[in-house]
Amino acid sequence: MQQLLDKVAVVTGAAQGLGRSIALAMAQEGADLVLCDVQEDRLNEVSAEIEALGRKSLPIRCDVSSREEVSAMFARAGEQFGTVHILVNNAARVPNSPADEVRRNKHYAYITTPMERQSLGITSSLTDDDWLKWWGVNVHGVFYCIREALKFMEPQGYGRIINIASIAGTSAASTHSPGYSASKAAVVSLTKTVALDVAGAGIYANAIACGGVLTPPFQEYLDGATEEQKRSLYQIVPVGRLGTPEEYASLAVYLAGETHYLVGQVISPNGGAVI
Repeated sequence: MQQLLDKVAVVTGAAQGLGRSIALAMAQEGADLVLCDVQEDRLNEVSAEIEALGRKSLPIRCDVSSREEVSAMFARAGEQFGTVHILVNNAARVPNSPADEVRRNKHYAYITTPMERQSLGITSSLTDDDWLKWWGVNVHGVFYCIREALKFMEPQGYGRIINIASIAGTSAASTHSPGYSASKAAVVSLTKTVALDVAGAGIYANAIACGGVLTPPFQEYLDGATEEQKRSLYQIVPVGRLGTPEEYASLAVYLAGETHYLVGQVISPNGGAVI
């Protein structure tokens, strides 16, 4: 029995990595998909994969940091499918610039290698852009999508909202990127307040606070890392590996379904990196 048969799910950041895996997993469970991303070519490829599974798909180029584009996307979703049952807020900026890699390597070395205690000098060296660049997509975009999705969910008395957060927002696991960490902490807090707001209308909002996910950006980092840098990373994950997108997607499918009692929870698959 397909868990999400005939449900309509909006998945942001669906062109690759975790978003793609979540969209495909939901299609396999019977959902029709509204796919959102700024990478049109890859988005169309994912759309074709979903239709090959026998489900309907509506790919839409949308920058979630724009409330106008988000509003237009949900309007098209309504025209195509009539409603929205599930929202997965996956779109996010992640710390993968050369400067981010330098700070990440400094952080990992500091917590895995014996050395003199000192300030890492990360926070004090950040520019305004280092701080501000995270908020448009990672926080404002999540809010804009929730607000539009609730226009369908509240009148029908049903909905599932799944916000993709991070252990960066619940711990010091991403000390190398304070702005990213703060943005993901905002997602955690927003999830809890929204959950209390809408639970009485049959809408369950929860967050997945991901640990390391073996997405293309993380794979690029690993491809360029030295063996010592890789050992430093795996040293802080007790299971000794990153999670696969498919492992995270299975949890998203569960939260989108009917067989749970979870409201306002932050569930963190992370291989034991944060316990």
